[in-house]
Amino acid sequence: MRVLKYAVSAMLMSAVVLSASASPTDPKNGVEYRTLPTPQQADAKKVEVIEFFDYACPHCYALDPSLQAWIKKQGGAIIFKRVHISRTGTDLPQQKMFYTLESMGLMNDAMNTKIFTEMHVNRNRMNRDELVFDFIAKQGVDRQKFIDTYRGFGVQGQVRRASSLMDTYGVDSWPMFAIDGKYVTSPAMSDEATKAATTEAQLHAQGFQVMDVLVAKAKAEKK
Repeated sequence: MRVLKYAVSAMLMSAVVLSASASPTDPKNGVEYRTLPTPQQADAKKVEVIEFFDYACPHCYALDPSLQAWIKKQGGAIIFKRVHISRTGTDLPQQKMFYTLESMGLMNDAMNTKIFTEMHVNRNRMNRDELVFDFIAKQGVDRQKFIDTYRGFGVQGQVRRASSLMDTYGVDSWPMFAIDGKYVTSPAMSDEATKAATTEAQLHAQGFQVMDVLVAKAKAEKK
């Protein structure tokens, strides 16, 4: 019984030390972020930030406005990219819509916001091809040109690449961020040690604090 008591006490003390030493402004590897075992190729000059997201994800929708503000705050310090996640064995029209718009040079912040709004405010899940085509046509995009691109080999290749990147970065939940091909974090990870966030907005703020640190770290490592 005495040994058990000491073991429990040691575990509790370790938890207290971990909570005290880790925080979003002083993140620890393996807690608020993790380092990839094999660094991936990234932009040579600027810090590359990749968001793994899903248009159907309510957390991605909630994060997006503050994410766009965070990106603007970085100025020219980063290169930001989005990867729409895949789901094994499931065809995602929303994912193909994203890569089709990218291929056509039509994906931008305004279009991104329109898609999130359509899905989460207007409740159009766009989970069938025709629903996607109807929405896109309403945005003034040539319907047939979009459909041809949507069904083309280029978009199929982008979908396969998204799956490969998810495996490479170990993405099993979203939104998740990869920083300069080296580090992976998320709003959920940012609160792992302290469990201090009581609202989603606080969770987002903590996540951006961790990302600020990782961007600065990656920038310093380029010198």
